[in-house]
Amino acid sequence: MIMKKYYQNIIKLIGGILFILLNSSCRKLIEIPPNPPSEIAESGQFADSSTAMTAVAGVYVYTAGTGSGFPYDDALLTRCAGLSSDELSYTGTSADLQAFYSYGLTSINGNINTLWSTVYKNIYPVNAILQNVTSNNNLSSSFRKQIVGEMKVVRALYYFNLVNLFGAVPLVTSTDYNNTAHIARTSVDSIYAQIVSDLSDAGSDLTAAYPSAGRARPNLYTALTFLAKVHLFRGQWQDAYNEADSVIKSGIYTLNPDPSKVFLDGSQEAIWQLPATGPYEVTADANFFVPSTTGTTPVYILSPSLLSAFEAGDQRLQKWVGTVTVNVGGNSHNYSYPYKYKNRLTSATPVEDYMIFRLAEVYLLRAEAAVHIGKNEDALTDLNRVRVRAGLPESIADPSSQNDVQNAIAHERQTELFCEWGNRWFDLKRTATADAVLGTEKTGWQANAALYPLPQTQLQLDNLLIQNIGY
Repeated sequence: MIMKKYYQNIIKLIGGILFILLNSSCRKLIEIPPNPPSEIAESGQFADSSTAMTAVAGVYVYTAGTGSGFPYDDALLTRCAGLSSDELSYTGTSADLQAFYSYGLTSINGNINTLWSTVYKNIYPVNAILQNVTSNNNLSSSFRKQIVGEMKVVRALYYFNLVNLFGAVPLVTSTDYNNTAHIARTSVDSIYAQIVSDLSDAGSDLTAAYPSAGRARPNLYTALTFLAKVHLFRGQWQDAYNEADSVIKSGIYTLNPDPSKVFLDGSQEAIWQLPATGPYEVTADANFFVPSTTGTTPVYILSPSLLSAFEAGDQRLQKWVGTVTVNVGGNSHNYSYPYKYKNRLTSATPVEDYMIFRLAEVYLLRAEAAVHIGKNEDALTDLNRVRVRAGLPESIADPSSQNDVQNAIAHERQTELFCEWGNRWFDLKRTATADAVLGTEKTGWQANAALYPLPQTQLQLDNLLIQNIGY
């Protein structure tokens, strides 16, 4: 699982490589010291705040098209979850990707291995930083709190995605691969307990101020946004409401009135947003979703059910969905594709960033939580903020009907958060509506498909792992 081969070379953190990666972009995520040594032993890496920041910078490197780095491997989560849900269909030639759509996944699927292994590989340096910073007297108390808070948010994000894709997974918070190379799966409840613990700690450590330019590194409200989402997934409605309420009332974030500007660099709606620059492309989302030439069939096509969910006049349909006309055998066919990220080339303007959390989601989080604590009117107020920004009239949901308001919020999450971070796939599972929706919309659906199989390579390396049911 957490294979020894991953980490023997990571024991020495490579400051020089991180320096090169960060400086390959015209927009630096965080400042790191000039002229860092090409290789620093772990003890030296954390000798002072300047050298420690080279390790921190490495955690945040997002370089599209490289198949590695933070926050995920080339938007693979978004693509796979979109295919598994009712958002996307696939026209490409990869049998491994088609299997997500048709529920033909097996434990030898290469993308399954990437979804698992990349995350655990990336968790290692996060744990290393936590281990070396938490009680390090060479670093100031304020610096330690900031870095520890940030890393706990990052670790929580990795485990949140793992537990929602695979269910119970091994919980690794140590850098001792001799102990973690063979470890059993940890229960879903325990994984969520760790996530909540990390985010609660981060909420205590972080401040409202972002620690560097932009909103690339987590602040207090990043932790609270994520905590609100986790509480919502766990059915802890009052806690979810309280955390989301704190974020909204902070006054730091506002909905951008123009949906086409939501994903741009410096978005006023962004709560956590990474500069996303690769050597040839900006975000992997644009690279995979936007056709490379006019008249080319998109590899990922939006489903008829998603397209029909948009109401007449919805600005999101107009600005977040692209359409291309393709001539096939003398006949014209229109195909729609995700178009939230539009820049395929690094030279394209205006500049886009990679969005992790944004205010519209927080309004919908608070709205859903509000319904469950008897605040239907407040829920509709939050829902309508998102709808009005999309150019739609206020919801006609009956405020006296909890079910009516819940359905309206679920519908709005579908159209607002499509093809972002697997939200639709996760929503269908957590609300127990996957069977009804996917059983109707698609063929081949069966209940066990709600969890992906564990990679065969990991089962062979770790004899304590047990495969998910049905694989």
